[in-house]
Amino acid sequence: MRDGVLAQALLVDGRVELARAWQRPDGAVELEAQSEDALEQLRFLLALDDDHSEFLRRFARDPLLGVTTRRLQGMRQLRMPTVAQTLLRALCGQLIDTRRARALEYTIVRATTPPLGGTGLHAPPSAACLARFAPARLREVGLHARRAATLVRICRSFDPERLRALPSAVAAARIERERGLGPWSSAVVCLEGLGRHDRGLVGDLTLVKLMSALHGRRVEPAETAALLEPYGEWAGLASVYLMMGYKHGLIPLPAAARVRLPPAKFRHAPA
Repeated sequence: MRDGVLAQALLVDGRVELARAWQRPDGAVELEAQSEDALEQLRFLLALDDDHSEFLRRFARDPLLGVTTRRLQGMRQLRMPTVAQTLLRALCGQLIDTRRARALEYTIVRATTPPLGGTGLHAPPSAACLARFAPARLREVGLHARRAATLVRICRSFDPERLRALPSAVAAARIERERGLGPWSSAVVCLEGLGRHDRGLVGDLTLVKLMSALHGRRVEPAETAALLEPYGEWAGLASVYLMMGYKHGLIPLPAAARVRLPPAKFRHAPA
């Protein structure tokens, strides 16, 4: 993202294409790509065709989410171009430091995928791309040996893109069968790779901090399932709104809890 323009390298029929998107002052989103397939991928990445009006209506008076749904009502979850990249993100994200985790993800993408000449962008990693590398090579660029072995094993055993055809519960169960991947990792894949809203980010560190602030005690990651349970089929999107609301001081907390100033209101982006 630079100067309000999102630039994204996409894989289309084996070639790498550039796509861009930006939001006009009236809230509409404009897209630019080299092919119709790239445009469709970009629409998916930005969740432009997802109608979350029901989520906003249902939880407008929710004691935790109500203010956030009104202030950030145009917010959508940015997705990844490939399911393989969300697996990589989930494994990198097991680091406590989010900034370090994201930097590691980008380092691995740059080390394993071809660049899009002159743009500074690289193609999103596919399963076939990641499967070509030995775990030791991924370890060299910073991924923990056990996580590197998990990623390569998955990408060599089946194509994660096939998860798109499965119900969320089945896809999540398939991911959680893998050593080193649990409910949080499967939720990342469902939310950012498959575009599903029904798998909450149970165990996310930000939700742990939020729940600890609400209860005035340290909570365990598994306890965040109770925080997300009321949101049902919207638990994934609720996770995102809860985390953003907590970050910007929009969640009602005890007086002793630390809060930050809220951001400008997110605008609606027509589908």
